[in-house]
Amino acid sequence: MRNQTGGTLSSVDNALRVLELLSVRTSLRVIEVADHLGVARSTAHRILAALLARGFVVQDAHKIYRPGPAIERFRLPHLGRPRATEDLVHPHLERLAAAVGETCHVAVLEGNGTRFLDSVESFQALRVGNRIGMLLPAHKTAIGIVLLAELPLTTLRSIYPRGLTGDAREAKQTLVALEGKIRTVRRTGYAVNMGDSDVGICAIGMCLRDPFGRAFAGIAIAIPTPRFDRKSTQELVRELSNTAEAVRQEMAQGLTLESPVSSGGAAHSPLADN
Repeated sequence: MRNQTGGTLSSVDNALRVLELLSVRTSLRVIEVADHLGVARSTAHRILAALLARGFVVQDAHKIYRPGPAIERFRLPHLGRPRATEDLVHPHLERLAAAVGETCHVAVLEGNGTRFLDSVESFQALRVGNRIGMLLPAHKTAIGIVLLAELPLTTLRSIYPRGLTGDAREAKQTLVALEGKIRTVRRTGYAVNMGDSDVGICAIGMCLRDPFGRAFAGIAIAIPTPRFDRKSTQELVRELSNTAEAVRQEMAQGLTLESPVSSGGAAHSPLADN
């Protein structure tokens, strides 16, 4: 048991050392990780594979590893854990669902997928169901698209080294299409999904941002396709925007209340050091 425990602790320590290295390096190769840790390449590859599966790193077509989207969640002290995000946002999600009469979701980016953290279902008989815990392709969900739009293009291409279909021959074509959607999102501030993840569902998504403007999750209104009316898009976008702003204000208030005040009277936020 002692050897097994020691081996586990060593693996955890090595993974943490890789994350520390990524904080000062923008890219890593397997051989560089092996040299840094003093381990075999096969061991370094297993560590990187585990980090890749959890979204802490992404790998490009040249087998170079870069910081992944999961790292962003640890830059916020109150929102590093999915549970904290759910606790903060859920009351706002309930109010949004009641206001629009449709199912509403909160999700985060996990690798190249969208992980649903919370849902509030519509009261209507025909409604979109709860998706809590589901992991769907990010490029096929409204929340996924708005969160992908927050990433630099180099990171985006690293997440999809073989394109959206997994066929390297189609990689360039499919990524061009995705980048077109992302440009639209960056211009409008929201994404519309017309049955990409499910032919019976349409959705409108928007980022949730902290008081410093950083996206930490996404929120969406999901509507059965037969009931979706394009003319209502702007009204739904306003509801999403109001909800996102209410979440941001609550976060800002929480940071103000929790920041210690120095003798000089200035409040210090732990985020200021990031």
